[in-house]
Amino acid sequence: MTAVTEFPHDRAEHAGDAPVTMLNPDFPFSYDEYLTHPAGLGSVPEEMYGTEVAVVGAGLSGLITAYELMKLGLKPVVHEADRIGGRLRTDSFSAAPDVVADLGGMRFPVSGRALYHYIDAMGLETEAFPNPLSDVTPSTVIELGGEAHYARTPDELPQFFRDVADAWKAAVDDGARFTEMQDAIRARDTKRIKQIWNELVPTMDEQTFYGFIAASESFKKAGFAAREAFGQVGFGTGGWDTDFPNSILEILRVVYTDADDQHRRILGGAQKLPEALWSHAPEKLAHWPAGTTLASLHDGAPRGAVAAIRRHESRDLEVTERWGRKATYPALVTTCQSWLLSTRITTEEALFSPQMWMAIERSHYMSSSKTFVMVDRPFWKDVDPATGRDVMSMTLTDRLNRATYLLDDGPDRPAVILLSYTWNDDALKWLALDADERVELMLHSLAQIYPDVDIASHIIGQPITVSWESDPNFMGAFKANLPGHYRYQQRLFTHFAQDELPEHQRGIFLAGDDISWTAGWAEGAVQTGLNAVWGVVRHLGGSSSPENPGPGELLGDYGPIALD
Repeated sequence: MTAVTEFPHDRAEHAGDAPVTMLNPDFPFSYDEYLTHPAGLGSVPEEMYGTEVAVVGAGLSGLITAYELMKLGLKPVVHEADRIGGRLRTDSFSAAPDVVADLGGMRFPVSGRALYHYIDAMGLETEAFPNPLSDVTPSTVIELGGEAHYARTPDELPQFFRDVADAWKAAVDDGARFTEMQDAIRARDTKRIKQIWNELVPTMDEQTFYGFIAASESFKKAGFAAREAFGQVGFGTGGWDTDFPNSILEILRVVYTDADDQHRRILGGAQKLPEALWSHAPEKLAHWPAGTTLASLHDGAPRGAVAAIRRHESRDLEVTERWGRKATYPALVTTCQSWLLSTRITTEEALFSPQMWMAIERSHYMSSSKTFVMVDRPFWKDVDPATGRDVMSMTLTDRLNRATYLLDDGPDRPAVILLSYTWNDDALKWLALDADERVELMLHSLAQIYPDVDIASHIIGQPITVSWESDPNFMGAFKANLPGHYRYQQRLFTHFAQDELPEHQRGIFLAGDDISWTAGWAEGAVQTGLNAVWGVVRHLGGSSSPENPGPGELLGDYGPIALD
């Protein structure tokens, strides 16, 4: 795979020829076209060149924000509590540093065009991710109720599973106008997207994912067994029953935009993207000399963790670091999980309205756990002479592991097994166990599916594991709205447009995937980072180019509707 990801053309004579993109129905602004427009993202007055702007968090959203502010001639000051990358975190196995495991984001849908703008600009290489039953996955085993089904393609599965898939397709078409919405997204028909979505939101905001499928005629006809299997096997990437309590709107945002399909991984690990943004010198820079990077503006390292944010007597925003250093800034962007503004960072209450604090506090975060082991080689590609099948496959199961992925970079080097990838209640089952205890239980479950395969004999080095809910700098993997949370998300997402806010609440901007409508996807982190850049530029007296209006200019035209 070359460094440039190949996409179909953006525009087509017929909508069916165009790609589906993550053109979110709540605000179908084409961030990818905004990024590539020759007029750029706007400008600030020359007297503002070199002005420092604080950016809290060196994850993807924070670094996108800082990178674009730097290009505009401002001086971003990035604060980070731990390591560059946020939840694009890649760990390497100590015995083989070039063998890596992605603990957070690991697979990125090609529909996330704004994200791939940066992946390509940084010269990073990607390859297809081995999801269940994908073209690059040699084989998949689905094991439910103690019965295992081996398949190389979906057509090889029993009819029951195809019936479940058909029931889901019918449910979203009949109940959520799936085909109509995808056609509108392909055509980038903003008016049509908003017409469909604005009719659905008031009727679905208070409905759970499970309630939606249980009420559908297709799943009623298929029966409970189909709903149960759907929860275990899911669509696209595996079982989604841990998402059943969430709002159906969250799920529709995923499937409308093909976020659950055509995934790729970044070779060498997802953390390469934020690290590249940190050290990359853009070709076009206002004010700064050629070769300037975020790293050079920071003398090689971000500023320390933020302990407090308040309004200074000068009316600027004052940041206090963990070990006492203070600095003031005319504008500040927070990209950390929004919960941290009340649990880890002492944030002056008056900086946000009570309604905004309510939205921040009501955020619902998904728990998530992963456990990886390194093995001596990709032994799963061995063929059992008795059956002619791969000795082990990408696995979906109702056992504790839930999903097991097999990752390799060739036959003659160590490979990686993601023994278990779980969410919410399934992730909490692992929380109290250390890495070795987790591996032992996971191997026990896999032994029931592959009784003749000695997986343990291939393991080398120490396992790598993560439970995002136990990390004090994150407290969860990503936000997933519960029924009734639409109003909270609307407040968070639109906060970057501050013309109607009182003066004492202006100048602090929220970004990060939990502020976006597509939480859990890197595309959302990119989009909200760009929103914050627009907000900062406007706050400092700058503006967008008339030829390339930004998200704030178009928010009123086709932004999220108000339910009240």
